[in-house]
Amino acid sequence: MEQYPIPIGNLIEQLSKLPGIGRKTAQRLAFYILDMEDIEVEKLSKSIVNAKEKIRLCSICCNLTDDDPCYICKDTNRDKTTICVVEGPKDIIAMEKSKEYKGEYHVLHGVISPMDNVGPKDIKVKELLDRLTDGVVQEIILATNPTVEGEATAIYLSKLVKPLGIKVTRIAHGIPVGGDLEYFDEVTITKAMENRREI
Repeated sequence: MEQYPIPIGNLIEQLSKLPGIGRKTAQRLAFYILDMEDIEVEKLSKSIVNAKEKIRLCSICCNLTDDDPCYICKDTNRDKTTICVVEGPKDIIAMEKSKEYKGEYHVLHGVISPMDNVGPKDIKVKELLDRLTDGVVQEIILATNPTVEGEATAIYLSKLVKPLGIKVTRIAHGIPVGGDLEYFDEVTITKAMENRREI
């Protein structure tokens, strides 16, 4: 077993709790931090505390923000008639990179997953439904991931939203640009065939 001074051991332990960081990587990061200039370590620790203290959920779309409402909800040039529903804040960043979507967003902060004891009340479904009462929204785009939980969440939301007279669409799934058919599973190929369009 590794023997470290207690402060180094504690630092390694905390770093190894981060997603995707194993014990070896945590050890490398810990020693890297110890080699950093004091001012840089202070900046790092302050940025972590600052982000934790100042970031909160947008009162409209539930995205992470330091200013409420968030910059997207404040933008008067966005199409207020369309809401793209995503699982997490990182999905908005991915969508925005495409520069194709000009509407608003709603962040669920998860998906329905009975195996993990996550139900509709554990994600931001009520907040989404509250946004649909003013008659402005005409379309909901369900952009949850193409996983079993993502599909179940999309189906659940469509059953709630359709009776409100709002159009419900689902992002297409299938073969990514640059992909080779031989490397994809049956479900991906099936989705690609289902979502084919005339050219």
